[in-house]
Amino acid sequence: MAQGTTVPKLNFEYWLDKAIEWGQATTLESQKDVCLHLPQLQEFLHQIYETLKHMDSIVAIQQFPLIGQLLGRLCWNPFVIGYDESQKTLMWCLCCLYSSEPQNPVELKANSWIRSLLCHLLSSSKWESNEAETSTFISTLGYTSADYYCHLVKNMVFPLVTELRGNQFNGLNIQGRVSASHVNAVSLFCVPLITLPDLTPLLETLLLYHGGTSKEILSSEFLEAVNEAFLKKKISLPESAVFSLWLRHLPSLEKATLYLLDQLVTIQFNSLEEVACVIKDSLLPQAASHPAIFRIVNEIFKNALLETDGTPEVMTVIQVFTQLFLQAHQNENKRKFPLKAYFPYHHQPLLTALLRRPFELPTTYWSQHLKHISDMLKALVEDTNISSLADLFEIWFLVARFGEWLDIAAEQLLKAAVEPDALLWLLAFYYCPQNENQQRTQTMVEAQAVYKHLKMLFSCTVLSVKHLEAAVHGIMNIEQRCNQHLITHLLTNFLLFSSGGHMIAQEFICHVTETTDRSKEVCSLLIRSAYRINHNGEENQGTVKLLNELLQKLTLKV
Repeated sequence: MAQGTTVPKLNFEYWLDKAIEWGQATTLESQKDVCLHLPQLQEFLHQIYETLKHMDSIVAIQQFPLIGQLLGRLCWNPFVIGYDESQKTLMWCLCCLYSSEPQNPVELKANSWIRSLLCHLLSSSKWESNEAETSTFISTLGYTSADYYCHLVKNMVFPLVTELRGNQFNGLNIQGRVSASHVNAVSLFCVPLITLPDLTPLLETLLLYHGGTSKEILSSEFLEAVNEAFLKKKISLPESAVFSLWLRHLPSLEKATLYLLDQLVTIQFNSLEEVACVIKDSLLPQAASHPAIFRIVNEIFKNALLETDGTPEVMTVIQVFTQLFLQAHQNENKRKFPLKAYFPYHHQPLLTALLRRPFELPTTYWSQHLKHISDMLKALVEDTNISSLADLFEIWFLVARFGEWLDIAAEQLLKAAVEPDALLWLLAFYYCPQNENQQRTQTMVEAQAVYKHLKMLFSCTVLSVKHLEAAVHGIMNIEQRCNQHLITHLLTNFLLFSSGGHMIAQEFICHVTETTDRSKEVCSLLIRSAYRINHNGEENQGTVKLLNELLQKLTLKV
């Protein structure tokens, strides 16, 4: 047993010695000794399970090398599996050791052994005769025990699936053949066997089964166990079953959303393609096509933003999620809800403008479209009806989740011949939504000064870091963080899209990230730019090469 673990108060060696001593409890003396120790054994098995359920199967076997031998012997002791919940606890422990993705012959063999033990435990309660008589009966049929028990699981699953699906077809027939208590019992029965592949059809059928009642009939233990196994990729389920799970069990949807957020903010990604792949693989954008799911996920995202003070990582996740949700909604054929069902309380003309994807418009119309968004937003924000910070936050969050337009605004300010005030105001609102003590007004003044400085240098083909030191000095000495973020955004785009900026980009960004805490922010801006260029393809190869070099260096620092 590994050192440093707090799992069992009684060690594996002690209980393995007991299991060997007991055998299959065929003598009166061994039967008495088993009965004497059963309460302690039950406690020990619970302790094992509480530890195993938080561990990977391979790690568990490495940390507790005696566990397989111990559980195997206990499973064949009729006095042990007949006591209280010992049989169920043994099943749970075995399921924890089952490898969902076996990598070698040893793991494949271990899975087969675990499956046969689970099937034995599953069938043992169905037989009134003892194991010797059961084995004789099986051999008479011409099966080995392992073969027989595997067929037994399939044969038990098939009639249950048929029964539930047949009852579902009864539609409004209140006198359905399957009672709610029976369905609940079946769901509880599945809990320790969730990860068995042969059980998947039954899991799917249960998740899609409602039985014509408004009250939830599946056990919460079952719903939680299925969600946990799905999140950890121990089982594979069709989308319809997963969506049904989240619609009928709010804690599972909340856990799935938080699990995704945790994945994305704790792992370093080199591209938005990787982020998008993880988000899409979670099935949450597809599930959010149902407005009820969308609104719950939306609330969790809002809280995550507030709790993390709007970190770039969380903001980027929300923006990519929104793009994937819109794609999924567009591909929805059966039951497409209008987009206002997802954003019911927002200014609809502004929402319509934000929903336009950049690739839907010629690039020559981008500046005009952004000015239209900025004008509507400014009129809305400065309306005297915006009476609370909560209202302001809702407007800001709507704009923020369509961050691709904000990034394009920063690009257009430097690359195109535009009237800057509307686009600068849009960025100023994003980075400084509150205007207490004229904060946003001050942000505009400082942003305009930096913008004019960068615009003068934009056409220069030869630059040095000294040319931008004034702007850097501004970032380091501005007290308001919102101003720092906006100016960092403009500077990063200047380096990417000006020929002179290319020459000093690596040196300058290295200087900024070493003298300020902007590494994650700059990295996030670069990753978003790379994603947009890869999808639009309008930039030259020099910009693409520079982006890749900068990201390689920055991701090592972050």
